[in-house]
Amino acid sequence: MAYAAASPEVELIGITGTYGNVQMALGVENSIALLDLLDLKDVPVFKGLPHAKTKDSFEVQEISAFIHGKNGLGEIELPRSEREAADQSAVDFIVESARKYGQDLYIVPVGPMTNIAAAIEKDPEAMKNVGKVVLMGGALTVPGNVNEFSEANISQDPESADELFRADLPVTMVGLDVTTRTLLTYEETQKWRDLGTESGKFFADMTDYYIKAYETTSPHLGGCALHDPLAVAAAIQPDFLQTLHLNMKVDTEGAGRGRTIGDETRINEADPIVQVGVNVAVDEFVDEFMTRLTALFKKH
Repeated sequence: MAYAAASPEVELIGITGTYGNVQMALGVENSIALLDLLDLKDVPVFKGLPHAKTKDSFEVQEISAFIHGKNGLGEIELPRSEREAADQSAVDFIVESARKYGQDLYIVPVGPMTNIAAAIEKDPEAMKNVGKVVLMGGALTVPGNVNEFSEANISQDPESADELFRADLPVTMVGLDVTTRTLLTYEETQKWRDLGTESGKFFADMTDYYIKAYETTSPHLGGCALHDPLAVAAAIQPDFLQTLHLNMKVDTEGAGRGRTIGDETRINEADPIVQVGVNVAVDEFVDEFMTRLTALFKKH
């Protein structure tokens, strides 16, 4: 959200809530509070679907609470906003935006794909007109982070992710193949803290909690992965990524449930429009990330 807010190329028209690291309702509250912190009170937040399409409910996993904090913000408290979520649902907002903006609409899902799949089911023709869907999720050339096959966002709702990959939309997958190469350390977060602003301190403290969790879960990395920001950056500045054009699918059954892999039934189709990130310009992206966010946090 902060990267999008800090990017002059972007008009941030809305945030759609989902479940994952926290329950959907808390995620919506957090999003509104973060937007207020960054003086983006005119950006609406929409309630999405609260669980996967094949489930009746959702429970936050213990590992998610450990990595992101029980409140989803590294246990750093933000003042609760007086604003409420929009009356319109996230799914209806996505469909309406697809109809209104067409090729100018970029969707960057950084959680489960449940809302996107529901929008495709509701109006597949409108959704085919979107300019780009850049998702954070999946793993093609490396193991997953939930198990050896599956990445967290995809594993929450494999059926919806599979539906997205098969929907004939211009999708770019920004998965663990590239996100775990882009790292932030305490050195960078200290630069935000040194700004002396409310947002600089908040984002530094929150990210330090995340880095600390990585010292337990992924000590070999030496920092925290910039998973979601890289997806936003790839939507705005696609040259950061080297991609493989490949029709994709998600395994929805068996031991490999949640695996993102090439679809063997469409392997010979010419000119697939799905792309998978397989390499990233690490230094260029991290420099741009720090430049944009530091400038944003100076103001708030």
